[in-house]
Parts: sequence; C-alpha cells; structure tokens
Amino acid sequence: MILSTAYFPQVEYFSFLAERPRVLLEACESYRKQTWRNRCSILTANGPMDLRVPVVHGSPKLISRIEVDWSTPWLRQTQYAIDTAYYSSPFFEYYRDELFALMDRRRQLLWDLNLDIIGFFCAKIGIAPQIVPTTEWQAEYPEDLRNVIDPKRPPVRGCRPYWQVFKEKFGFTPGLSVADLLFNEGPESLGYLLPRG
Repeated sequence: MILSTAYFPQVEYFSFLAERPRVLLEACESYRKQTWRNRCSILTANGPMDLRVPVVHGSPKLISRIEVDWSTPWLRQTQYAIDTAYYSSPFFEYYRDELFALMDRRRQLLWDLNLDIIGFFCAKIGIAPQIVPTTEWQAEYPEDLRNVIDPKRPPVRGCRPYWQVFKEKFGFTPGLSVADLLFNEGPESLGYLLPRG
C-alpha cells in the first residue's frame, strides 16, 4: 500500500496505517495544492475548520523538498485554534504539551514536519507501521491511495462515530484529523481504527 504524506492526517488515513505493518510513503511526487499534504480539518465551536501550513512557492518541487513558509505566524494561530477547539476534550491535556513541543521544532521541510506528526499520532494510538519513503516515481502501485484520501473526494471508508466535543451541536462530523479522535477517545482510539471483527 502507498499513501501520500499528510499534515495531521485524517482518521481514515490512520485506519489504513493501523492495518499494515509496512506502508510506502510517496516522496517523489510533485507538490499538489489544495490537498491534505499541507492542510487538515478540526472541529471547532463554529463547525469544521481547515488548518493550513503555508509553503514557499517557486518552481515545481518534489513533495519531500517543499519548504515551510515561516514568515507568517501560522504556527501560533494553529496552536491557538487547536487549544480553543479541544481544551474541553477528555484527553487533550495529556497530549498537548508534547505535540506543541514537536511543532515548535519549526522544521524547514513540510515532509519532516508531517513525518514528525504522523509518528507522534502512531505512537500515541499504539501502532507502529514501518513507513518507507519511495526512492523513485512510479505511476501505479497495488493499493494506491496517494490521491484517494483527498479533500475533494468522499472518504473511501466510513468512520465509526465516536464522542466529539461539539457532537450535540453538529452531530457526528466525519473527515476530521486523527487529532480529533485521539483528543476525544485517548487510549480507546485504536479500537475505532481497526475493522470490527
């Protein structure tokens, strides 16, 4: 199976990671705008909100070489949005400081930032897939999910409803970052990612 890199990936993304001991991660594609590669969705008191990592624009570059644009205060705004959205969730306080310290490392490359975040959530959820970056571009793979998990497409698989802070206001909201699942379900998160058997 092969996935694209993603920033605070969706619950669906982690459901695939939870099922496989080894996953390829596409490092040799060109960067594509308006994808989950540099954005995610969280649930706030006003409904779903997209958070975005600004990148340095220029000539087309490999996704693994795209630089984060640190000229704007996006990180502080992102951390404030996450704090505001999840401060009342049951498990946020257990993960907040470590997650924010990780983000505060101010990685130069989007690829490295995403790997740090994916690794953080894998560890906290309790999965340990071997994530192997590709070394050359290949147009097709078996189980190719590089362009399947996309903001403009419906989810490939549904997510079982779990408790969300604003569920009373909006009902269950699918398609969110795995952060939403972890902050609301904590150690029980893995049970929502694995298929029922």
